[in-house]
Amino acid sequence: MKVISIGWLGIKTPHAVAMSAFYREVLQLEEIHRSPGDWRFRTEDGTELHVYGPEEHDHDYFGSGPVVGLRVDDFTEARARLLDAGIEFLYPQPQRKGEVAWQHFRGPDGNIYELIGPTGAGH
Repeated sequence: MKVISIGWLGIKTPHAVAMSAFYREVLQLEEIHRSPGDWRFRTEDGTELHVYGPEEHDHDYFGSGPVVGLRVDDFTEARARLLDAGIEFLYPQPQRKGEVAWQHFRGPDGNIYELIGPTGAGH
């Protein structure tokens, strides 16, 4: 298992409108989605940054800090390694889109992180 990069960043904040304006107007990130309480942006390398407001409830488990997604070379292997280490995943099964899977977990520091990557051949 190798961590390749930061593959995603998400925040849930009561200041979502201001954060979204900061990403769009100051950092000049490409806005790729906007709906009530949910803004999504993309950096030049394709990494997505999501901002969730208080009215969006699918991400209430995020807490007060940013949630960092760690992009790995093999999701299945990385997930198994985290499970072996006693890491707590927040929901029992990974989410998937095509050959990419992701799943949020609580780190030893108590913060929420995400594991994201290809599932690998035959997984």
